[in-house]
Amino acid sequence: MTADSQASANSPGKIWRIKIFTATWLSYAGFYFCRKAFGIVKPELKNTYSFDDLELAQIWSAYLVAYMLGQFLASQLGRRYACRVLLLVGMGVSLLANIGIGAVIGAGPQAYWALIAFMIINGFAQATGWPGNVGLLAKWTRHSERGRLMAWWGTCYQIGSILAKHFAAIMLSLLGLSWSFWGASLVLLGIWLLFYFWGKEEPEDVGLSPFVEEVPVSAEDAGGEQDRIPPWNEALRIVWAMGLLYFCFKFLRYALDSWSPMLLQESFPDLDVATAGHLSTAFDWIGFLGVIAAGYLSDKVFKSYRTPVIFWMSVGTLICTFLLYVFGGTNLVLFVAFLGLIGFMMMGPDSLLSGTAAMDVSSKEMAVVVTGIINGLGSIGPVVQELVIGYLKTKYGPEMVFLLLVFIAALAVVGTGVLWRYARRHRLAL
Repeated sequence: MTADSQASANSPGKIWRIKIFTATWLSYAGFYFCRKAFGIVKPELKNTYSFDDLELAQIWSAYLVAYMLGQFLASQLGRRYACRVLLLVGMGVSLLANIGIGAVIGAGPQAYWALIAFMIINGFAQATGWPGNVGLLAKWTRHSERGRLMAWWGTCYQIGSILAKHFAAIMLSLLGLSWSFWGASLVLLGIWLLFYFWGKEEPEDVGLSPFVEEVPVSAEDAGGEQDRIPPWNEALRIVWAMGLLYFCFKFLRYALDSWSPMLLQESFPDLDVATAGHLSTAFDWIGFLGVIAAGYLSDKVFKSYRTPVIFWMSVGTLICTFLLYVFGGTNLVLFVAFLGLIGFMMMGPDSLLSGTAAMDVSSKEMAVVVTGIINGLGSIGPVVQELVIGYLKTKYGPEMVFLLLVFIAALAVVGTGVLWRYARRHRLAL
């Protein structure tokens, strides 16, 4: 049975690919349910349970640091264990950690160290999510279709984030603080059970032929017309470069996710907190469209090359951040419009670098390693932005924050331009 025939309508291959897509999409969206609750309950923790801002920041920073370090650990574990095993263990530990958080959080500041411990455990568990799922998908997808498929699959981290926030808020209002975490654990438990039955490691496990036929070309043959997968020593250098670029995009994404509601309210004092929060979601909703557009452009317009799309959308990100810096503070409509456009332009490169391009630069067996390294380096960005933006905002005001975003976007343009040029010169399938 060929890869094309087993992917035809109603064939076992097509049915299993739908199951894999569904199981992995739900897996990563489910991770978000056990990640986003803490941000939603922060006001409740401060106003009712006597936590101060510094304690809340330290608790969340413990999670972010563990998550970043966990990416590198997951990339190494991916060499020894199947992606399926990583994900089942990661989801299981994460839902148990959230049960623990829900059990102790009502004690207030006395639970500080227990919360730090559970956040660290959860951070390492959550770190298996992205590399594990991308590594598994790499074994079920072909190079020519990955842009489109991963565009739709990548919606899991936008939709998952939005649904997780709403769910945590509903649980908080209906059942109380602890159920924001316990309810999330129940959701992830249901997904864990489905993944156990549907999340198969590779086509051969269910009697199918491999979908991915990789024929790496040696460096000596690179002068021909055939695009190549670079040998591992060369790929590793490219992967580290991609990770440093991903730092820029993850810095921007987490900065706007974390600070845009406050920047909106401070730029337009007549806005109430709730309205500022709702308007800030323009970044997520329009960014969702950017992920899909980037995937289709890379497959259909640029013939499965990712670096041209990454570069041109990085240029778009720079232009939009500059316009936000210059005009955003003068008009509410312009602020929200530019915020949405930044989301559109930035989310495309963000998803391609951490997903599709990570698959393309390596073999299917090493995709989990590559993705862990890229996401690990990128995950330094959220930690840094929280500290740097907090300092700049306190000492110099919002304008300096907007200028910082322009600077980070400019770095991304330079870096993605160099990456595109390298890929073209060396005829990489990237």
